[in-house]
Amino acid sequence: MVTVFQNTQVLLLAAVLLIACLAKLTVREEASGAPDHVHGVPVPAGLARLAPAHGGRRLTVGVGLGEGMLGLALLLTSHLSVRLATTVVFAAATWVVSELRVRRPDAGCGCFGGLSGKKVGRRSVLRALLFTAAAIASLGAPLAGFDVLLDVQAQVGLVLVVELGLFAALSPELSALVRRCGLLGGGGLPHGPGRPATPCERRRSPIEETYATLYDSQAWTEHENLIASAVPLDVWREGCWRFVVFPARLDERPVEIVFAVSTAERDKTVRSSVLAPETALSSTS
Repeated sequence: MVTVFQNTQVLLLAAVLLIACLAKLTVREEASGAPDHVHGVPVPAGLARLAPAHGGRRLTVGVGLGEGMLGLALLLTSHLSVRLATTVVFAAATWVVSELRVRRPDAGCGCFGGLSGKKVGRRSVLRALLFTAAAIASLGAPLAGFDVLLDVQAQVGLVLVVELGLFAALSPELSALVRRCGLLGGGGLPHGPGRPATPCERRRSPIEETYATLYDSQAWTEHENLIASAVPLDVWREGCWRFVVFPARLDERPVEIVFAVSTAERDKTVRSSVLAPETALSSTS
């Protein structure tokens, strides 16, 4: 029974690492932070709060790829070095999550990309501790993950189902995933005869929603490397659009990039325009 439990931990850890990798690569963080005001419109206060939405993207992708490689290694080999590396990773994650809960109670852990945007709570710390314990238990597992799957036993399946259920119960990311999929509130329900859409010019559109839409758009991806500062120069709303202006440099010349972000409830679009002082250089949509 001990061997069955150890082999199950290998599958559990591999699944968690691959899920974390997939989430980091596909789910961007939503813009958040303490608000400030520009021309009466609330915006995130400083560079530190905005940087994770774009400047830290490369780091997030790098960590996600590392987790994915480690998860695949757990499936392919039973070498002790892979198990030790997994234990170190989860122990370090436990320390980071614990520190965030104490020192940055307003910040998410980013464990599963943009789904982990809520502040770190006791459940996240306990989850990290349990994963570290599972990694320690897996050190003595005789089989690699794929070998366990090729000859899966009923006991392994039962233990894995129980542990995955516990993992789900300790994961606040599930509610964020449901919300993003439009299955729970957030304007994700389809419009019907009894639920007319709110006109975009009168719809309440939080600034956080605007930044999330902007950072997920093709317009932002095309101009991201030109932007000189994460803090916008100006933000304002006119009708169905919120305009966000960033300082940038193009061909060593200072320019301004204006993003027009739709405030509609559905089918949001983002348009952009690159402007030199007193002269429009180009416009895209």
